[in-house]
Amino acid sequence: MATLFTRIANGEIPSYKVAESDDYYAFLDISPLALGHTLVIPKKVEDDYLFHLDEATYAGLWAFARKVAQALKAAVPCQRVGVAVLGMEVPHTHIHLVPLQTEGDLDFRKTRPAISPEQMAQTAAAILSEYEKLQ
Repeated sequence: MATLFTRIANGEIPSYKVAESDDYYAFLDISPLALGHTLVIPKKVEDDYLFHLDEATYAGLWAFARKVAQALKAAVPCQRVGVAVLGMEVPHTHIHLVPLQTEGDLDFRKTRPAISPEQMAQTAAAILSEYEKLQ
């Protein structure tokens, strides 16, 4: 059975898409640490552990995430884009990209901000627009 993230990448479950290639997909986290919190996944590999990925998928995922992070920083005001790989919530390798003002903003235990669907859609569109400029 396909993972939740595979179903999102396949369009079976709606998402706020911010970038896509043949092999990778990026979308806004629905329970974000900050506005613009993005998840980056491989589309064709459902392994739940980053270090199980083959070399090509691993390198491609990070190269894709780098472009998404550049687009994210251009679209969402922040000091940096933080990176985390936990992989324990959904059994599908994923990279968290989180806009940061301080290091404390990357604390997954903190209370999540309430962000409206309209804000999510606007943010996703802004990141996607910046990503497309990088292509």
